[in-house]
Amino acid sequence: MFVTRGAEAPTFDLPGVRFTPLAAPTLGSADLCLWRLDVDPGLESPEAHVLDQDEIFVVVAGTISLSIGGMRLTAGDAAIIPAGEPIQLSNPGSEPATVHVAIRSGFAATAADGTSIGTPPWAA
Repeated sequence: MFVTRGAEAPTFDLPGVRFTPLAAPTLGSADLCLWRLDVDPGLESPEAHVLDQDEIFVVVAGTISLSIGGMRLTAGDAAIIPAGEPIQLSNPGSEPATVHVAIRSGFAATAADGTSIGTPPWAA
């Protein structure tokens, strides 16, 4: 068994977003990745990206949208984004949002302009 203590997990910060990996190949999970995503209120990610695997978002607290002008998701809601569908995260609420995100390990991301992003460090 592998245990990741939330208080000891590494974090990766991007403007308005913090990624905290809880399961990934470097954390003992060969096939699945899971991370906590903390999203600042008012965040609108600058551009969409796509992944080559399905990705699951489960909102724990607050409000998010996964596409500009898209449906708002609140605590208790889950969304499955199929591989290849554009994702553009925002927090239209006035409070921080917390989301758990799950995906198969080894996935790759691509920016809206077709530039390869690869696998982010929180999923390695």
